[in-house]
Amino acid sequence: MPGPIINVADSEPHSGVHGDYFAYEMTELSLPLGGKAIGANITRVPPGKAAFPLHHHFGEEEHFFILGGTGILRYGSEAYPVKPQDYIVNLPGGPETAHQLVNTGAEDLVYLAISNMAVPEVVGFPDSNKTMSRIDDRWQPDSRFFVPDSAKGEGQSWDGEDGREVAKIVKG
Repeated sequence: MPGPIINVADSEPHSGVHGDYFAYEMTELSLPLGGKAIGANITRVPPGKAAFPLHHHFGEEEHFFILGGTGILRYGSEAYPVKPQDYIVNLPGGPETAHQLVNTGAEDLVYLAISNMAVPEVVGFPDSNKTMSRIDDRWQPDSRFFVPDSAKGEGQSWDGEDGREVAKIVKG
């Protein structure tokens, strides 16, 4: 471990782009130092973009501190302007706590994001009517899965189960 301190300039950023309206560059702060319970990063969002879709966490609490730029916080069904020095708390919950930062300014929207690293985690995406489950803290493709909200309430825990393994135990 490199010690308990990291300088933003010494952390390698990663980025993501999707379509015309989603883009970000993220510099991890907590993970490189071995952080497990609390995540922290600096996120940069270009003008006219959002880093992520509108979403809400059932277990994770996220805080944002705006470092630069301006934008709009979508929160539930409301919209709030944001500017440098604004502090935002996104509590766990349903669609009423869904949140998204959209850069409406002419320069990058830059914010410090801090959250508890709730795992497993369930995240809802109201704009696209889907729910994600994440089973570990590594954002690997095999650690998460998405379910369309239309499938909620469908099925039972024993669907697809034939009892073969139970029969082996019972019959010896």
